[in-house]
Amino acid sequence: MKKHKPKKIIFIQLNNDLSGSTKVLSDIVDVANSINLSSELHASNSYSVGFLSDKENMSSTYFYKRFDNKFLTLFSYAISQVILFFQMLKYFRTDCIFYINTMMPFGAALAAKIMGKYVIFHIHETSIQKLLKLFLRFIIKLTASELVYVSKHLAQNEKFKGIKSKIIYNSLSRSLEIDAKKNNYIYDNSSFIVLMVCSLKDYKGINELIEISKFCEKNINISFEIVLNANSQEISKYFKNKVISDNLTIYTKQSDLVPFYKRSQLVLNLSRIDEWIETFGLTILEAMAFGIPVIVPPVGGPTEIVRNEVDGFQISSYNTNEIAEKIIELSKNNNLCYKISKNCIDRSHYFSFNTFEKKIKEIIS
Repeated sequence: MKKHKPKKIIFIQLNNDLSGSTKVLSDIVDVANSINLSSELHASNSYSVGFLSDKENMSSTYFYKRFDNKFLTLFSYAISQVILFFQMLKYFRTDCIFYINTMMPFGAALAAKIMGKYVIFHIHETSIQKLLKLFLRFIIKLTASELVYVSKHLAQNEKFKGIKSKIIYNSLSRSLEIDAKKNNYIYDNSSFIVLMVCSLKDYKGINELIEISKFCEKNINISFEIVLNANSQEISKYFKNKVISDNLTIYTKQSDLVPFYKRSQLVLNLSRIDEWIETFGLTILEAMAFGIPVIVPPVGGPTEIVRNEVDGFQISSYNTNEIAEKIIELSKNNNLCYKISKNCIDRSHYFSFNTFEKKIKEIIS
């Protein structure tokens, strides 16, 4: 289907949360607003606070809720997409295109197909349950007019024949770029803080972080902070039967990570290489912009951001002893930390908001 300059763009998101994919959509909405492109935004009401909460063009929310029981969650998801399907039919006579963020909101894609609308899918994920992914790929193949991938790794592993596609790396937000430029990385061997930001999922490497923190207990200058995309009740339940070292501090979800970046000397991403392959890694990039060395998985999108032993280190989270030893080494080597810090800042410029903005404008206008 041929794309023309639309009168309106309809943005669709499943979760309005504090995840990286939601943050990226928030930036895309801002780009649309900056060129005075009329837009409307639809997301589920599953979270009380998310990166889309302050958007003036939020048109509607729809039901979706996650449960501890995966079958209840799947049922909730199916219901949410039926609701979304019927909500989208109101655009039948509207000159618009649909911009669907992540593979998940298939209800909007089916409605758009029936109405003959141009559909752009912005694909972030690959680690989805196998049967669900097969279904979502079928929907995308049936409905998508154009695809945007967040990394080369994702484009290679989730490619669709016959559909126009483009790779647009995620970027720092403009406000965070400004904050990062004001910051100076400060190495402090008396208080070496290691930060991790992730979802409250085993496959994100939370248990591995607990093990690493225990390994480093004797090094009293090293402490760990983990910011989880969850509330206090969810965190209490998850850690109920886990033994946590005194050097590990746990924080609930945060809308502003800048204070954490400013006081950190190292940032970790411990996603398991066989359960959750990161397709990009926005918090990795944000840390690098602040000049913070990083340790990341040796697979997926992070390898396109972090050059091994230049901007940080690519180590599997299963090698907890190796990671712990690397942390101890860095906590004693200020010259190495400052050298990597400079490389991180230089590398982060490659993923500037200006580059992201230019490429998104080409897509939506």
